[in-house]
Amino acid sequence: MRPRLGHWCNTLDGAIQEAGVTESQGRHLSSRNALNEYYNALMDENMATLALAIGTKVRHERLSRHWTLDQLAEAARVSRRMLVNVEQGAANPSVGILLRISDALGVGLPALVESPQPQTVRVTRRGEGAALWTGEHGGCGILVAGTEPPNVVELWDWTLGPRDLHQSEAHSSGTKELAQIHEGTIVLEVAEQLFTLNVGDAVAFRGDAAHSYSNAGEDFARFSLAVFEPGVGSGPRSE
Repeated sequence: MRPRLGHWCNTLDGAIQEAGVTESQGRHLSSRNALNEYYNALMDENMATLALAIGTKVRHERLSRHWTLDQLAEAARVSRRMLVNVEQGAANPSVGILLRISDALGVGLPALVESPQPQTVRVTRRGEGAALWTGEHGGCGILVAGTEPPNVVELWDWTLGPRDLHQSEAHSSGTKELAQIHEGTIVLEVAEQLFTLNVGDAVAFRGDAAHSYSNAGEDFARFSLAVFEPGVGSGPRSE
């Protein structure tokens, strides 16, 4: 069963609701600092659970191929120590590291965070997405759905807190991204060009160029992101 990380991860009030704290209990968390500490503790617990699940899946996929740690580390272009930490659930790897590992294994990023489901239809219920990125100001990137290789499509729910920034290296050749803004304003930078996107705006661009999403406003911003990555498992990728 996948860890419940969910859509509440981007707001303090949501974190309280996700944990089942009542309104009266919530009032005892009277200061903003207390709320932040509570939220951070909840996110740390969620990320630790997810890290263990990912580590178990990586180790299973590696052993099913009869690969050593050194063989996978070389194929994924990561250090052996990093790979050991990932398999033990002791590391909080970046999305880029997970992309390299999943590509080397030829399974695609969604396969590392989703439970095996042989059904034709796979449903991700509210709160069941995998939070693979957290920002310094309360934002998070949640992978909510994905398809199998070799042509992988990922669906993300992104939230950026005020002044949050997510930077991405160029993905593999042929990668494409689509985004639509639901709340706030996002500044997208692609190949050193800036685009300001407001609520309702949508954008399509090549993901094989360096790009970033940022929120320069005072309120949270939220957008949906779809990523198409062809030929997963056929060569190295980066994030």
